[in-house]
Amino acid sequence: MRYFPITLAALGLVACASVVEAASEGDPERGAGLVTPCATCHQADGSGKHIEGGQSWPRLAGLNARYFIKQYNDIKSGSRQSATMMPFVNMLNGQQLADVAAYYARMEPTPGQGGENASEGVLERGKQIAERGDWSQYIVACRSCHGPGSRGAGEAFPGIAGQHAGYIEAQLKAWKEGTRNNDPQNLMGSIAKRMGDEDIHAVAVWLANQSPVAE
Repeated sequence: MRYFPITLAALGLVACASVVEAASEGDPERGAGLVTPCATCHQADGSGKHIEGGQSWPRLAGLNARYFIKQYNDIKSGSRQSATMMPFVNMLNGQQLADVAAYYARMEPTPGQGGENASEGVLERGKQIAERGDWSQYIVACRSCHGPGSRGAGEAFPGIAGQHAGYIEAQLKAWKEGTRNNDPQNLMGSIAKRMGDEDIHAVAVWLANQSPVAE
């Protein structure tokens, strides 16, 4: 049983690679001239924005370029729902998208926000889920797919350490409710459906308070 998530992760990597359209090599210098509309929500430094108790926009700085491209195209095609992004998904052609993705991928990841005042018990539970999982509920550890420290593993599994708590929580709930399902082999949907809201909150705030880069 302990090797199950690793097997699924490998399958997910293959599946993701087969559905992401090959993009031209992105030019971050050209991308820098295209991101002004993005900065309204994602900030000029790509750090995103977190409003405690409100909406949370993800950090894009340091995000894998091919993962970025896939998410943008999924929103454009309707296979991922995002009312906030819909007005923007027709602004970039294929080359421009590759350039913007390369620009954000080159940026230094910034710290996450949210849950700074979470209790020790909540953070400890979040750490357990992220690093060890909970086999009593068949919850796979985040690091099994998202890599050491949950800082990302290739183009299929983005870095989630240092991502904003509100964004992580919102996405986990979307997978749990079935309103998001564009991940490899429905791995996140399967896991999120086994998680209660308290565990979703716990892992979100713990991850938000972790460094997005190795010490």
